[in-house]
Amino acid sequence: FCCTKSYRIMSDITKQTLSELVNNIKEKKLSSSEITQAFVDRSEKSKELNTYITEDFSNALDKAKKFDDNPKLDLKLPGIPMAVKDLFCTANVRTTAGSKILNNFVPTYESTVTQNIWNEGAILIGKLNCDEFAMGSSNETSFFGNVQNPIDKNLVPGGSSGGSSSAVAAQLTPITIGTDTGGSIRQPASFTGTVGLKPTYGSCSRYGIVAFASSLDQAGPMAQNVKDCALLQEVISSYDQKDSTSIDFQRNQYSKELTKDIKGKKIGIPKEYRVDGMPKEIDDLWQKGIEYAKDCGAEIIDISLPHTNYALPTYYIVAPAEASSNLARYDGVKYGFRADGENLIDMYEKTRSEGFGAEVQRRIMIGTYVLSSGYYDAYYLKAQKVRKLIKNDFDEAYKKVDAILTPSTPSSAFKIGEKTNDPVSMYLNDIFTVPVNLAGLPGISIPAGHDSKGYPLGLQIIGKAFDEQNILNIAYAMEEKINFKNKITDWWIKWVKKSQNI
Repeated sequence: FCCTKSYRIMSDITKQTLSELVNNIKEKKLSSSEITQAFVDRSEKSKELNTYITEDFSNALDKAKKFDDNPKLDLKLPGIPMAVKDLFCTANVRTTAGSKILNNFVPTYESTVTQNIWNEGAILIGKLNCDEFAMGSSNETSFFGNVQNPIDKNLVPGGSSGGSSSAVAAQLTPITIGTDTGGSIRQPASFTGTVGLKPTYGSCSRYGIVAFASSLDQAGPMAQNVKDCALLQEVISSYDQKDSTSIDFQRNQYSKELTKDIKGKKIGIPKEYRVDGMPKEIDDLWQKGIEYAKDCGAEIIDISLPHTNYALPTYYIVAPAEASSNLARYDGVKYGFRADGENLIDMYEKTRSEGFGAEVQRRIMIGTYVLSSGYYDAYYLKAQKVRKLIKNDFDEAYKKVDAILTPSTPSSAFKIGEKTNDPVSMYLNDIFTVPVNLAGLPGISIPAGHDSKGYPLGLQIIGKAFDEQNILNIAYAMEEKINFKNKITDWWIKWVKKSQNI
Protein backbone atom coordinates (compact mmCIF):
# COMPACT_ATOMS: atom_id res chain seq x y z
CA PHE A 1 0.00 0.00 0.00
CA CYS A 2 2.79 2.42 0.95
CA CYS A 3 4.56 1.82 -2.36
CA THR A 4 1.37 2.39 -4.34
CA LYS A 5 0.58 5.54 -2.36
CA SER A 6 4.11 6.83 -2.92
CA TYR A 7 3.75 6.15 -6.63
CA ARG A 8 0.51 8.09 -6.80
CA ILE A 9 1.99 11.11 -5.00
CA MET A 10 5.09 11.20 -7.19
CA SER A 11 3.09 10.50 -10.34
CA ASP A 12 0.72 13.36 -9.55
CA ILE A 13 3.68 15.72 -9.18
CA THR A 14 5.49 14.69 -12.36
CA LYS A 15 2.31 14.95 -14.40
CA GLN A 16 1.91 18.62 -13.51
CA THR A 17 2.84 21.29 -16.01
CA LEU A 18 5.63 23.74 -15.32
CA SER A 19 3.11 26.49 -14.67
CA GLU A 20 1.27 24.31 -12.15
CA LEU A 21 4.50 23.40 -10.36
CA VAL A 22 5.57 27.05 -10.14
CA ASN A 23 2.17 28.06 -8.74
CA ASN A 24 2.20 25.22 -6.21
CA ILE A 25 5.62 26.28 -4.93
CA LYS A 26 4.63 29.94 -4.74
CA GLU A 27 1.43 29.03 -2.90
CA LYS A 28 3.46 26.67 -0.65
CA LYS A 29 1.35 23.67 -1.59
CA LEU A 30 4.49 21.80 -2.65
CA SER A 31 8.13 22.17 -1.67
CA SER A 32 11.08 22.13 -4.04
CA SER A 33 12.32 19.03 -2.22
CA GLU A 34 9.08 17.15 -2.88
CA ILE A 35 9.09 18.08 -6.56
CA THR A 36 12.77 17.34 -7.04
CA GLN A 37 12.47 14.00 -5.26
CA ALA A 38 9.54 13.05 -7.50
CA PHE A 39 11.46 13.72 -10.71
CA VAL A 40 14.62 12.07 -9.35
CA ASP A 41 12.67 8.94 -8.37
CA ARG A 42 10.95 8.78 -11.74
CA SER A 43 14.27 9.24 -13.55
CA GLU A 44 15.94 6.51 -11.50
CA LYS A 45 13.16 4.07 -12.36
CA SER A 46 13.33 4.93 -16.07
CA LYS A 47 16.99 4.30 -16.79
CA GLU A 48 16.22 1.92 -19.62
CA LEU A 49 15.29 4.99 -21.70
CA ASN A 50 18.98 6.01 -21.49
CA THR A 51 18.04 9.70 -21.37
CA TYR A 52 20.80 10.77 -18.98
CA ILE A 53 24.53 10.90 -19.62
CA THR A 54 25.37 12.48 -16.25
CA GLU A 55 23.06 12.42 -13.23
CA ASP A 56 23.33 15.10 -10.57
CA PHE A 57 20.53 13.86 -8.32
CA SER A 58 22.26 14.17 -4.94
CA ASN A 59 23.35 17.76 -5.55
CA ALA A 60 19.88 18.59 -6.85
CA LEU A 61 18.21 17.34 -3.66
CA ASP A 62 20.68 19.32 -1.54
CA LYS A 63 19.95 22.48 -3.53
CA ALA A 64 16.22 21.88 -3.25
CA LYS A 65 16.50 21.65 0.54
CA LYS A 66 18.53 24.88 0.64
CA PHE A 67 15.88 26.57 -1.48
CA ASP A 68 13.13 25.41 0.87
CA ASP A 69 15.09 26.77 3.84
CA ASN A 70 15.28 30.19 2.19
CA PRO A 71 12.68 30.31 -0.60
CA LYS A 72 12.75 33.09 -3.17
CA LEU A 73 9.24 33.04 -4.57
CA ASP A 74 9.57 36.07 -6.86
CA LEU A 75 11.64 34.05 -9.36
CA LYS A 76 10.23 32.59 -12.58
CA LEU A 77 11.43 29.02 -11.92
CA PRO A 78 11.54 28.87 -8.11
CA GLY A 79 13.00 25.56 -6.97
CA ILE A 80 12.06 23.79 -10.21
CA PRO A 81 14.25 20.75 -11.02
CA MET A 82 15.40 20.52 -14.61
CA ALA A 83 17.65 18.37 -16.79
CA VAL A 84 19.40 19.91 -19.81
CA LYS A 85 20.95 18.69 -23.04
CA ASP A 86 24.58 17.69 -22.61
CA LEU A 87 25.72 20.28 -25.13
CA PHE A 88 25.49 23.12 -22.58
CA CYS A 89 28.57 23.68 -20.44
CA THR A 90 27.68 23.44 -16.75
CA ALA A 91 30.28 24.57 -14.22
CA ASN A 92 31.84 21.64 -12.32
CA VAL A 93 29.44 19.16 -13.95
CA ARG A 94 30.68 16.89 -16.74
CA THR A 95 29.78 18.05 -20.27
CA THR A 96 30.41 15.52 -23.05
CA ALA A 97 28.39 16.60 -26.12
CA GLY A 98 27.67 12.87 -26.48
CA SER A 99 31.28 12.22 -27.56
CA LYS A 100 34.12 10.02 -26.36
CA ILE A 101 36.53 12.87 -27.03
CA LEU A 102 34.89 14.93 -24.25
CA ASN A 103 34.05 11.98 -22.01
CA ASN A 104 35.87 13.43 -19.00
CA PHE A 105 35.52 17.16 -19.71
CA VAL A 106 34.35 19.17 -16.68
CA PRO A 107 33.92 22.88 -17.52
CA THR A 108 34.93 25.57 -15.07
CA TYR A 109 32.35 27.95 -16.53
CA GLU A 110 28.61 28.06 -17.22
CA SER A 111 26.80 28.62 -20.50
CA THR A 112 24.80 31.84 -20.57
CA VAL A 113 21.53 30.03 -21.29
CA THR A 114 21.86 27.69 -18.30
CA GLN A 115 23.06 30.52 -16.08
CA ASN A 116 19.88 32.43 -16.96
CA ILE A 117 17.89 29.38 -15.87
CA TRP A 118 19.70 28.97 -12.52
CA ASN A 119 19.37 32.72 -11.91
CA GLU A 120 15.59 32.25 -11.98
CA GLY A 121 15.72 29.54 -9.30
CA ALA A 122 15.82 26.28 -11.29
CA ILE A 123 17.92 23.33 -10.12
CA LEU A 124 20.03 21.07 -12.35
CA ILE A 125 19.20 17.37 -11.97
CA GLY A 126 21.32 16.04 -14.83
CA LYS A 127 22.68 16.22 -18.39
CA LEU A 128 20.65 14.60 -21.15
CA ASN A 129 21.85 12.34 -23.94
CA CYS A 130 22.27 13.70 -27.47
CA ASP A 131 23.76 12.81 -30.83
CA GLU A 132 27.52 13.29 -30.84
CA PHE A 133 28.24 17.01 -31.22
CA ALA A 134 24.54 17.35 -32.17
CA MET A 135 25.18 15.55 -35.47
CA GLY A 136 22.24 13.25 -36.11
CA SER A 137 18.49 12.92 -36.45
CA SER A 138 17.87 9.91 -34.21
CA ASN A 139 20.12 10.08 -31.12
CA GLU A 140 21.91 6.95 -32.36
CA THR A 141 25.32 8.59 -32.89
CA SER A 142 25.89 9.25 -29.16
CA PHE A 143 28.97 7.59 -27.66
CA PHE A 144 26.76 6.72 -24.70
CA GLY A 145 24.25 4.72 -26.72
CA ASN A 146 20.88 5.47 -28.26
CA VAL A 147 17.93 6.89 -26.36
CA GLN A 148 14.57 5.12 -26.45
CA ASN A 149 11.32 6.87 -27.27
CA PRO A 150 8.81 6.51 -24.39
CA ILE A 151 6.05 6.13 -26.98
CA ASP A 152 7.61 2.80 -27.94
CA LYS A 153 11.04 1.60 -26.78
CA ASN A 154 11.77 0.31 -30.31
CA LEU A 155 11.54 3.85 -31.76
CA VAL A 156 14.11 6.62 -31.93
CA PRO A 157 13.18 9.82 -30.04
CA GLY A 158 14.57 12.02 -32.82
CA GLY A 159 17.79 13.96 -32.73
CA SER A 160 20.01 15.51 -31.86
CA SER A 161 18.01 16.57 -28.77
CA GLY A 162 16.59 13.06 -28.36
CA GLY A 163 17.45 12.75 -24.69
CA SER A 164 15.68 16.04 -24.06
CA SER A 165 12.52 15.10 -25.97
CA SER A 166 12.37 11.64 -24.41
CA ALA A 167 12.85 13.03 -20.89
CA VAL A 168 10.05 15.58 -21.31
CA ALA A 169 7.66 13.06 -22.88
CA ALA A 170 8.36 10.52 -20.12
CA GLN A 171 7.98 13.25 -17.46
CA LEU A 172 11.52 12.85 -16.13
CA THR A 173 11.92 16.62 -16.22
CA PRO A 174 9.14 19.22 -16.36
CA ILE A 175 10.96 21.24 -19.03
CA THR A 176 14.31 21.19 -20.76
CA ILE A 177 16.46 22.93 -23.34
CA GLY A 178 17.87 21.62 -26.58
CA THR A 179 19.80 23.02 -29.50
CA ASP A 180 18.58 23.28 -33.08
CA THR A 181 21.04 23.43 -35.99
CA GLY A 182 18.83 21.94 -38.70
CA GLY A 183 15.76 20.79 -36.80
CA SER A 184 17.21 19.17 -33.68
CA ILE A 185 14.56 20.63 -31.37
CA ARG A 186 11.52 20.49 -33.64
CA GLN A 187 12.04 17.01 -35.11
CA PRO A 188 12.43 15.19 -31.77
CA ALA A 189 9.52 17.19 -30.37
CA SER A 190 7.41 15.91 -33.26
CA PHE A 191 8.57 12.31 -32.70
CA THR A 192 7.67 12.35 -28.99
CA GLY A 193 4.48 14.41 -28.95
CA THR A 194 6.03 17.40 -27.18
CA VAL A 195 6.49 21.11 -27.97
CA GLY A 196 9.81 22.46 -29.23
CA LEU A 197 10.73 26.04 -30.14
CA LYS A 198 13.70 27.01 -32.29
CA PRO A 199 14.14 30.77 -31.63
CA THR A 200 15.44 33.37 -34.06
CA TYR A 201 19.20 33.10 -34.56
CA GLY A 202 20.80 35.48 -32.08
CA SER A 203 17.88 35.41 -29.64
CA CYS A 204 19.63 33.08 -27.18
CA SER A 205 23.34 33.27 -26.43
CA ARG A 206 25.59 30.56 -27.86
CA TYR A 207 28.26 31.19 -25.22
CA GLY A 208 29.10 27.95 -23.44
CA ILE A 209 27.32 25.72 -25.95
CA VAL A 210 29.57 23.13 -27.59
CA ALA A 211 29.65 24.32 -31.20
CA PHE A 212 28.50 22.33 -34.22
CA ALA A 213 27.79 24.92 -36.95
CA SER A 214 28.19 28.44 -35.61
CA SER A 215 25.93 30.25 -38.10
CA LEU A 216 23.08 27.79 -37.54
CA ASP A 217 23.16 26.62 -33.89
CA GLN A 218 20.49 28.03 -31.59
CA ALA A 219 19.32 27.02 -28.11
CA GLY A 220 15.62 26.65 -27.46
CA PRO A 221 13.01 25.35 -24.99
CA MET A 222 11.24 21.98 -25.03
CA ALA A 223 8.13 21.36 -22.96
CA GLN A 224 4.82 19.54 -22.73
CA ASN A 225 2.75 22.54 -23.80
CA VAL A 226 3.06 25.94 -25.43
CA LYS A 227 2.64 27.97 -22.24
CA ASP A 228 5.55 26.22 -20.54
CA CYS A 229 7.62 26.65 -23.69
CA ALA A 230 6.86 30.40 -23.70
CA LEU A 231 7.90 30.78 -20.06
CA LEU A 232 11.21 29.00 -20.60
CA GLN A 233 11.92 31.07 -23.72
CA GLU A 234 11.28 34.17 -21.60
CA VAL A 235 14.01 32.98 -19.23
CA ILE A 236 16.70 31.87 -21.68
CA SER A 237 16.47 34.64 -24.29
CA SER A 238 18.86 37.49 -23.50
CA TYR A 239 21.51 39.68 -25.04
CA ASP A 240 25.04 38.53 -24.21
CA GLN A 241 28.23 40.50 -24.84
CA LYS A 242 30.21 37.25 -24.60
CA ASP A 243 28.56 36.05 -27.83
CA SER A 244 29.33 38.08 -30.96
CA THR A 245 26.23 36.65 -32.68
CA SER A 246 23.88 37.65 -29.85
CA ILE A 247 21.44 40.36 -30.90
CA ASP A 248 20.27 43.19 -28.67
CA PHE A 249 16.52 43.68 -29.17
CA GLN A 250 13.45 44.24 -27.01
CA ARG A 251 12.33 40.81 -25.82
CA ASN A 252 8.72 40.01 -24.98
CA GLN A 253 7.31 38.63 -21.76
CA TYR A 254 6.32 35.63 -23.85
CA SER A 255 4.23 33.73 -21.29
CA LYS A 256 2.46 36.82 -19.98
CA GLU A 257 1.64 38.06 -23.48
CA LEU A 258 0.27 34.73 -24.72
CA THR A 259 -3.15 35.00 -26.34
CA LYS A 260 -5.44 32.65 -28.24
CA ASP A 261 -6.87 35.53 -30.23
CA ILE A 262 -5.30 35.11 -33.67
CA LYS A 263 -8.33 36.27 -35.65
CA GLY A 264 -7.24 37.87 -38.91
CA LYS A 265 -3.73 36.43 -38.87
CA LYS A 266 -2.58 35.44 -42.34
CA ILE A 267 -0.96 32.02 -42.46
CA GLY A 268 0.91 30.87 -45.55
CA ILE A 269 0.89 27.34 -46.99
CA PRO A 270 4.01 26.78 -49.16
CA LYS A 271 3.31 24.56 -52.16
CA GLU A 272 6.93 23.37 -52.29
CA TYR A 273 6.52 21.52 -48.97
CA ARG A 274 4.22 19.01 -50.66
CA VAL A 275 7.16 16.78 -51.51
CA ASP A 276 7.06 13.66 -53.68
CA GLY A 277 6.45 10.48 -51.72
CA MET A 278 5.17 12.26 -48.61
CA PRO A 279 2.95 9.84 -46.66
CA LYS A 280 -0.78 10.51 -46.90
CA GLU A 281 -0.91 10.69 -43.10
CA ILE A 282 1.39 13.73 -43.12
CA ASP A 283 -0.61 15.43 -45.86
CA ASP A 284 -3.86 14.72 -43.99
CA LEU A 285 -2.35 16.13 -40.78
CA TRP A 286 -1.32 19.28 -42.63
CA GLN A 287 -4.85 19.70 -43.97
CA LYS A 288 -6.28 19.25 -40.47
CA GLY A 289 -3.84 21.90 -39.27
CA ILE A 290 -5.13 24.28 -41.91
CA GLU A 291 -8.68 23.66 -40.70
CA TYR A 292 -7.65 24.21 -37.07
CA ALA A 293 -6.04 27.54 -38.05
CA LYS A 294 -9.22 28.57 -39.87
CA ASP A 295 -11.30 27.62 -36.83
CA CYS A 296 -9.11 29.94 -34.78
CA GLY A 297 -9.97 32.81 -37.13
CA ALA A 298 -6.82 32.81 -39.26
CA GLU A 299 -6.82 33.42 -42.99
CA ILE A 300 -5.07 30.80 -45.14
CA ILE A 301 -3.01 32.00 -48.11
CA ASP A 302 -1.12 29.86 -50.62
CA ILE A 303 2.50 30.97 -51.01
CA SER A 304 5.65 29.88 -52.80
CA LEU A 305 9.15 29.31 -51.42
CA PRO A 306 10.79 28.44 -54.74
CA HIS A 307 14.26 27.53 -53.50
CA THR A 308 13.04 25.03 -50.89
CA ASN A 309 14.37 22.06 -52.88
CA TYR A 310 17.90 23.42 -52.52
CA ALA A 311 17.73 23.82 -48.74
CA LEU A 312 18.84 20.32 -47.78
CA PRO A 313 21.92 20.14 -50.04
CA THR A 314 22.82 23.70 -49.03
CA TYR A 315 22.59 22.78 -45.37
CA TYR A 316 24.75 19.68 -45.82
CA ILE A 317 27.49 21.83 -47.32
CA VAL A 318 27.35 24.76 -44.90
CA ALA A 319 26.91 22.77 -41.67
CA PRO A 320 29.75 20.25 -42.25
CA ALA A 321 32.05 23.05 -43.41
CA GLU A 322 31.52 24.93 -40.15
CA ALA A 323 31.75 21.70 -38.17
CA SER A 324 35.13 20.82 -39.69
CA SER A 325 36.42 24.19 -38.55
CA ASN A 326 34.87 24.06 -35.07
CA LEU A 327 35.99 20.51 -34.35
CA ALA A 328 39.60 21.20 -35.34
CA ARG A 329 40.21 22.21 -31.70
CA TYR A 330 39.81 18.62 -30.50
CA ASP A 331 43.37 17.41 -30.98
CA GLY A 332 44.19 15.79 -27.64
CA VAL A 333 46.51 18.60 -26.52
CA LYS A 334 44.68 20.94 -24.11
CA TYR A 335 41.61 18.97 -22.99
CA GLY A 336 39.51 15.93 -23.74
CA PHE A 337 40.50 12.44 -24.81
CA ARG A 338 44.11 11.82 -25.90
CA ALA A 339 45.35 8.66 -27.60
CA ASP A 340 48.93 7.47 -27.29
CA GLY A 341 51.03 8.11 -30.37
CA GLU A 342 54.60 7.60 -31.50
CA ASN A 343 54.91 11.30 -32.27
CA LEU A 344 52.80 14.47 -32.33
CA ILE A 345 51.21 13.81 -35.73
CA ASP A 346 50.48 10.20 -34.84
CA MET A 347 48.86 11.36 -31.57
CA TYR A 348 46.68 13.84 -33.47
CA GLU A 349 45.51 11.22 -35.94
CA LYS A 350 44.80 8.52 -33.36
CA THR A 351 43.04 10.94 -31.01
CA ARG A 352 40.63 12.14 -33.66
CA SER A 353 40.03 8.75 -35.27
CA GLU A 354 39.39 7.08 -31.89
CA GLY A 355 37.66 10.04 -30.23
CA PHE A 356 35.11 10.87 -32.94
CA GLY A 357 32.31 8.57 -34.06
CA ALA A 358 31.54 7.63 -37.66
CA GLU A 359 28.94 10.37 -38.30
CA VAL A 360 31.17 13.12 -36.92
CA GLN A 361 34.10 11.86 -39.01
CA ARG A 362 31.85 11.79 -42.08
CA ARG A 363 30.80 15.41 -41.62
CA ILE A 364 34.34 16.58 -40.90
CA MET A 365 35.50 14.94 -44.13
CA ILE A 366 32.67 16.53 -46.13
CA GLY A 367 33.33 19.92 -44.57
CA THR A 368 37.06 19.78 -45.13
CA TYR A 369 36.47 18.79 -48.75
CA VAL A 370 34.08 21.65 -49.57
CA LEU A 371 36.46 24.17 -47.96
CA SER A 372 39.57 22.86 -49.68
CA SER A 373 41.46 24.71 -52.39
CA GLY A 374 39.75 24.33 -55.75
CA TYR A 375 36.38 23.37 -54.25
CA TYR A 376 35.58 26.36 -52.01
CA ASP A 377 34.05 28.41 -54.84
CA ALA A 378 32.28 25.45 -56.41
CA TYR A 379 30.61 24.25 -53.21
CA TYR A 380 30.82 26.41 -50.09
CA LEU A 381 30.60 29.81 -51.75
CA LYS A 382 27.77 28.65 -54.00
CA ALA A 383 25.91 27.18 -51.02
CA GLN A 384 26.13 30.54 -49.24
CA LYS A 385 24.61 32.25 -52.27
CA VAL A 386 21.75 29.75 -52.35
CA ARG A 387 21.27 30.28 -48.62
CA LYS A 388 20.69 33.96 -49.34
CA LEU A 389 18.08 33.06 -51.96
CA ILE A 390 16.28 30.85 -49.43
CA LYS A 391 16.17 33.74 -46.97
CA ASN A 392 14.88 36.03 -49.72
CA ASP A 393 12.04 33.58 -50.37
CA PHE A 394 10.89 33.93 -46.77
CA ASP A 395 11.27 37.71 -46.88
CA GLU A 396 8.99 37.87 -49.93
CA ALA A 397 6.45 35.51 -48.36
CA TYR A 398 6.24 37.62 -45.21
CA LYS A 399 5.10 40.58 -47.25
CA LYS A 400 1.83 38.63 -47.65
CA VAL A 401 1.55 36.51 -44.48
CA ASP A 402 2.21 36.67 -40.74
CA ALA A 403 3.37 33.07 -40.35
CA ILE A 404 3.81 29.84 -42.29
CA LEU A 405 2.32 26.41 -41.48
CA THR A 406 4.01 23.16 -42.54
CA PRO A 407 4.47 19.60 -41.27
CA SER A 408 7.35 19.24 -38.80
CA THR A 409 8.70 16.01 -40.27
CA PRO A 410 8.04 13.84 -43.34
CA SER A 411 7.12 10.85 -41.13
CA SER A 412 6.53 9.71 -37.57
CA ALA A 413 9.35 8.24 -35.48
CA PHE A 414 11.17 5.36 -37.15
CA LYS A 415 12.65 2.24 -35.58
CA ILE A 416 16.04 2.21 -33.89
CA GLY A 417 18.61 0.99 -36.42
CA GLU A 418 16.29 1.45 -39.40
CA LYS A 419 18.32 4.19 -41.07
CA THR A 420 21.79 3.92 -39.54
CA ASN A 421 23.25 2.43 -42.73
CA ASP A 422 21.59 5.00 -44.99
CA PRO A 423 22.87 8.50 -44.10
CA VAL A 424 21.02 10.19 -46.97
CA SER A 425 17.69 8.75 -45.83
CA MET A 426 18.50 9.97 -42.31
CA TYR A 427 19.33 13.45 -43.60
CA LEU A 428 15.95 13.67 -45.38
CA ASN A 429 14.26 13.80 -41.97
CA ASP A 430 15.29 17.47 -41.83
CA ILE A 431 13.67 18.46 -45.11
CA PHE A 432 10.97 20.65 -43.49
CA THR A 433 13.17 22.12 -40.77
CA VAL A 434 16.52 23.13 -42.30
CA PRO A 435 15.18 26.09 -44.34
CA VAL A 436 14.28 27.81 -41.07
CA ASN A 437 17.85 27.53 -39.77
CA LEU A 438 19.36 28.67 -43.06
CA ALA A 439 17.17 31.79 -42.92
CA GLY A 440 17.73 32.35 -39.19
CA LEU A 441 13.99 32.36 -38.44
CA PRO A 442 11.97 31.10 -35.46
CA GLY A 443 9.93 27.91 -35.75
CA ILE A 444 7.86 25.86 -33.33
CA SER A 445 6.66 22.26 -33.53
CA ILE A 446 3.44 21.32 -31.75
CA PRO A 447 1.92 17.83 -31.50
CA ALA A 448 -1.13 17.67 -33.76
CA GLY A 449 -2.17 14.07 -34.22
CA HIS A 450 -1.16 10.42 -34.55
CA ASP A 451 -0.40 8.08 -37.41
CA SER A 452 -2.11 4.72 -37.85
CA LYS A 453 0.21 3.13 -35.27
CA GLY A 454 -0.55 5.76 -32.64
CA TYR A 455 2.81 7.53 -33.03
CA PRO A 456 2.81 11.34 -32.67
CA LEU A 457 2.92 13.73 -35.62
CA GLY A 458 3.77 17.41 -35.41
CA LEU A 459 2.95 20.66 -37.20
CA GLN A 460 5.47 23.45 -37.61
CA ILE A 461 4.72 27.17 -37.43
CA ILE A 462 7.42 29.44 -38.89
CA GLY A 463 7.58 33.13 -38.07
CA LYS A 464 9.33 36.32 -39.03
CA ALA A 465 12.67 37.08 -37.40
CA PHE A 466 12.23 38.00 -33.69
CA ASP A 467 8.49 37.34 -33.93
CA GLU A 468 8.44 34.46 -31.44
CA GLN A 469 5.42 35.94 -29.69
CA ASN A 470 3.32 35.63 -32.82
CA ILE A 471 4.10 31.97 -33.50
CA LEU A 472 3.68 31.14 -29.82
CA ASN A 473 0.24 32.75 -29.92
CA ILE A 474 -0.74 30.81 -33.05
CA ALA A 475 0.57 27.58 -31.51
CA TYR A 476 -1.29 28.35 -28.26
CA ALA A 477 -4.58 28.86 -30.09
CA MET A 478 -4.16 25.76 -32.26
CA GLU A 479 -3.07 23.66 -29.29
CA GLU A 480 -6.46 24.21 -27.65
CA LYS A 481 -8.30 23.21 -30.83
CA ILE A 482 -6.15 20.12 -31.40
CA ASN A 483 -6.41 18.91 -27.77
CA PHE A 484 -3.59 16.39 -28.30
CA LYS A 485 -3.21 13.49 -25.87
CA ASN A 486 0.13 11.69 -25.85
CA LYS A 487 0.16 7.90 -25.78
CA ILE A 488 3.29 7.18 -23.76
CA THR A 489 4.28 4.10 -21.84
CA ASP A 490 4.13 4.88 -18.09
CA TRP A 491 7.31 3.40 -16.68
CA TRP A 492 6.07 4.02 -13.13
CA ILE A 493 3.04 1.77 -13.52
CA LYS A 494 5.30 -1.06 -14.68
CA TRP A 495 7.54 -0.53 -11.65
CA VAL A 496 4.64 -0.46 -9.16
CA LYS A 497 3.11 -3.62 -10.66
CA LYS A 498 6.47 -5.37 -10.45
CA SER A 499 7.10 -4.27 -6.86
CA GLN A 500 3.58 -5.36 -5.81
CA ASN A 501 3.76 -8.59 -7.80
CA ILE A 502 0.60 -7.55 -9.63
